[in-house]
Amino acid sequence: MSGNPYLSVQALTKYVKRKFDADPHLRNVYVKGELSNVNNHPSGHIYFTLKDQSSRIQSAMFRMNASKLKFRPENGMNVLITGDVTVYEASGQYQLYAQTMEPDGIGALYLAFEQLKESLGKEGLFDPRWKSPLPPYPKKIGVVTAQTGAAIQDICTTIGRRYPLAEIVLFPAIVQGPQAAPSVVRAIEQADAYGSIDVLIVGRGGGSIEDLWAFNEEVVARAIFSCRVPIISAVGHETDTTIADFVSDRRAPTPTAAAELAVPAQAELVERILDRKRAVYGFMSNKIKNEQKRLSTLQSSYPLQFPERLYRPFTEKLIGLEDRLSRSDITSRRTFELSKLSGMLSSYSPAQRVREETRTITLLTERLTRVVQQDLRMQTDRFSSSVRMLKALNPLNVMERGYSIVYKDGNVANSVTSLSVGTEINVRLQDGTVEATVQKISTNDKEES
Repeated sequence: MSGNPYLSVQALTKYVKRKFDADPHLRNVYVKGELSNVNNHPSGHIYFTLKDQSSRIQSAMFRMNASKLKFRPENGMNVLITGDVTVYEASGQYQLYAQTMEPDGIGALYLAFEQLKESLGKEGLFDPRWKSPLPPYPKKIGVVTAQTGAAIQDICTTIGRRYPLAEIVLFPAIVQGPQAAPSVVRAIEQADAYGSIDVLIVGRGGGSIEDLWAFNEEVVARAIFSCRVPIISAVGHETDTTIADFVSDRRAPTPTAAAELAVPAQAELVERILDRKRAVYGFMSNKIKNEQKRLSTLQSSYPLQFPERLYRPFTEKLIGLEDRLSRSDITSRRTFELSKLSGMLSSYSPAQRVREETRTITLLTERLTRVVQQDLRMQTDRFSSSVRMLKALNPLNVMERGYSIVYKDGNVANSVTSLSVGTEINVRLQDGTVEATVQKISTNDKEES
């Protein structure tokens, strides 16, 4: 038993996946079926099940291809899909990786048009109560269209012929291609902020539904609805209808008709020169053809035919890791532990201890200062009291009031009994000493000569 070459599940799955990838019949397959379990992932990928009456297959459409869809895939929708069939290693299931998707039995653009029309209609963007009346005598007319297209030429010609007093302000925009919708939105916002536009014409010349698709985009519809200036939509020919027509305040079948709606009629006719338009149109047509040839050449090269195969395994691995990360709460736990440890560390921080000791020293210093000042005041008061007492007891101060001190043999004679007639004495006065001889002695009760 131990000698049998047992394979791991991973090795077996990789082998099966290589078999799928090497089979040319599983590349660029055409499959039709019904959508179910549609999941529009926040990352932009679309996951769904494609089924019929007998079978079903797990399917995915990555963001790069999903962003090119003109409609919104929904459960129960029958679709036509081209893509590759391979094995998803994480689960061991074979899956269909869609590259393109079209509604079965109805055009993608038409379906997208109807979906957006229904959605905006429910919101009330088409309600007549939001429509603004057009000014009867506009002084300044704004135009949002291509700078070199036929629409601006027709509008200028018509306005110049019908109402030459009006000033035309062009807000140039790209009106065809993937950049057209955001360019038209920016131009409408610029016209709204201009401040003196009386009426705004938004449109372009005729073309296919693909050429006119910018005016079926939701961002353009909302920009028209939000604009404070009355808007006339003028997209394509009379038979062309766009979402912009429903949202605008007035719809004109052509740019020329929009100019006629915007201004009153005048007798004077002004002709516009169209040679430059045709020259530019021809130049741009030739340039587009040349660029399309270059694009076709590049797209036909082998590396660019299936570029998603280079990074498909990494995309799948990234999706798996993102799912694991979203299910894991280790980050929140680590954050809580870090916060707890940070709080403990801050309580033992030397800087915190220094701040606490500094506050203690400050409090002790203030207390010591108050005690010293109080004791100094007490000693000062005691000293002042002693000085006053000494001044009061100082015999010299007493002598200033007329008193004197008698000295006998250098000693103070404080009694008459220590003296006798003829004794030499010294009398100390305030300003000097007097030498005298006792001539007579008197006591309180008798007198001695």
